[in-house]
Amino acid sequence: MPTGATPDVPGTADDPAERYRRALEGLLGVPATEGNHVEVLRNGDEIFPAMLEAIGAAEHTIDFLTYVYWSGEMAETFAEALAARAQAGVRVRVLLDAVGSAPMDDGLVAAMEEAGAQVGRFRPVSALHLGKVDHRTHRKVLVCDEAVGFTGGVGIADEWKGSARGPAEWRDTHFRVRGPAVDGLRAAFVDNWAETTTKLFDEGIDRFPLQPGDGSSCVQVVRGASEPGPSDISTLVHALLQLARRRVRITTAYFVPDPETETLLCEAVSRGVEVDLLLPGPHADKRFVQLAGESDYEQLLEAGVRAFAFQPTMLHAKIMTVDGVVANVGSANLNSRSMALDEEVNMVVFDPAVVAELDAHFDDDLRRSEELDLKRWRERGPIQRLAERAAALGDRQF
Repeated sequence: MPTGATPDVPGTADDPAERYRRALEGLLGVPATEGNHVEVLRNGDEIFPAMLEAIGAAEHTIDFLTYVYWSGEMAETFAEALAARAQAGVRVRVLLDAVGSAPMDDGLVAAMEEAGAQVGRFRPVSALHLGKVDHRTHRKVLVCDEAVGFTGGVGIADEWKGSARGPAEWRDTHFRVRGPAVDGLRAAFVDNWAETTTKLFDEGIDRFPLQPGDGSSCVQVVRGASEPGPSDISTLVHALLQLARRRVRITTAYFVPDPETETLLCEAVSRGVEVDLLLPGPHADKRFVQLAGESDYEQLLEAGVRAFAFQPTMLHAKIMTVDGVVANVGSANLNSRSMALDEEVNMVVFDPAVVAELDAHFDDDLRRSEELDLKRWRERGPIQRLAERAAALGDRQF
């Protein structure tokens, strides 16, 4: 077999999705589950109403974990909805990353706690725990009544309202899921919640029901942990790049690839895979992170990777589709933080119908993007080059 060629997985030639499933199950040791309903929610106009509907309908339990919880209308709306269910007797657990939720109004936390909700801060910044300060939870998880789960890229802030029509409405994607994969999302919540308490569940409240399996999607839930060495998220991304045969489409808010990822992107192109990157454009919310990624553009473009800059607003989605049959979606970006430093959770969806919907959204976004031209990029000025080099010095922090 030629060097760099992608081997066949025995017994799966007639089912490309099964080929990816078995390879990833074998590499990650995480079984996929069948029979899930996966619904793609695009932008705040679809995402926030769906999440609030699930919260409002909850009768037993709500588990909510997020990195971003800022101030404003949506912050108040979610706090009021969670407090209302707690007041009604629902067991409500809210876990906020101590850094990502720093801008949050403390009054909203007090209101939820007064209503009976349990609110925790993940890894508060403390001189006694400096080793953990840089390791955050970037997971976004909502599970209601152990039956419906949500994950994706959206945070709780007004920036995500609307439908990406302009700079005030960020572009993002979230996912609503029912079925066995909900257990994986709940485990991602409990995994982080366990750092705040020894009580993982409540007898008589947590029912651990058998999940229905009448959906059409096969889903693998992969958790990334902030620990030394490559995380499972890193293994997942690298495996998909190595397995790809025809096309890889990546949408990411923060693109700062490590050398291994950059090499795999280039190698995929060299064996005939079409690789497209959809990245933030002029409305990037963290210019220094964008600069760190731009230091890699020339090498990637020279290798044949195509890159596009989204023009209308900040692009915050985190989506990877491969060969039209598998999607890697969730909270993780294609950067060092998500691959090694932060706690993340992603769903791998082995369902061509879901992938087709995501690819259609990718095509829509490309129509509002500008492709980066290698010749023009080579002609960028010395100030831009100097800024890239300076930003790249700290790229492991991005």
